Amino acid sequence: MQVVIVITVLVATILGSISGIGGGVLIKPVMDAICDMSTSQISFMSGTTVLVMTIASLLRSRNDSTKIDSRGIYLALGGAVGGYVGKTVFSTMVASVGDSSVVSLVQNIIMVILTAMVFVYILKKDSIKPLDMKNRLFSVASGLFLGVFSSFLGIGGGPINIMVLSYFFSMDTKCAALTSLYIIFFSQLVSLIGNIVSRDIPDIDWILMAVMAVCAVVGATVGRKLSRRMDNKMVDKLFMALLVVIILISIYNCFRYGL
Repeated sequence: MQVVIVITVLVATILGSISGIGGGVLIKPVMDAICDMSTSQISFMSGTTVLVMTIASLLRSRNDSTKIDSRGIYLALGGAVGGYVGKTVFSTMVASVGDSSVVSLVQNIIMVILTAMVFVYILKKDSIKPLDMKNRLFSVASGLFLGVFSSFLGIGGGPINIMVLSYFFSMDTKCAALTSLYIIFFSQLVSLIGNIVSRDIPDIDWILMAVMAVCAVVGATVGRKLSRRMDNKMVDKLFMALLVVIILISIYNCFRYGL
């Protein structure tokens, strides 16, 4: 099982670094499907792995021709607040429900819905005229929305980031991917700090966590190198294939936790 997790982390962080979805959107559903860990343990390990990946990926992207959109700082500000809100909602739900499988079911249902929405959007993207919102308050609100889902679902970011940045802010695929990683960094950092301050860190396998973190750095490094060699169309195709995999795994998890 641990070997499968490590391989998943490596593949997910490579793909996540290229496409901007963070990697947790694949790590979390796979761990849900194969692990006997609690929802809190899986969400914490997935979110922390993605945080490490975004740090490494953003550092590697400093010399890239693609740059973070100027509205990224406001999106990241909202993402930071959203990270705290999402973490609070998650902790409250776990405490009130008392059954982590119910929370996992809710997470996976939301994953299926959001990912399916993004899949349809990408299919129709060429026929949809994007907006180009400049309003700073709207940017903060969008970051807040993305940060809440990022933290609550324990996925770091997810396909919804790319759809929002593409449609509402008219970013091309590679710019949206890099800006998404920027938002993910702040939302996951605040979520982790919230866990530490509230002493809400679950009992996990720290050796496995360390290996996952190392794989995240390697994945981010490889992902940024591959990204430089890919154009927007290639990234879109990779993104679409990844969406299909995520939907299928999440549907499986819905049945697993629902039954």
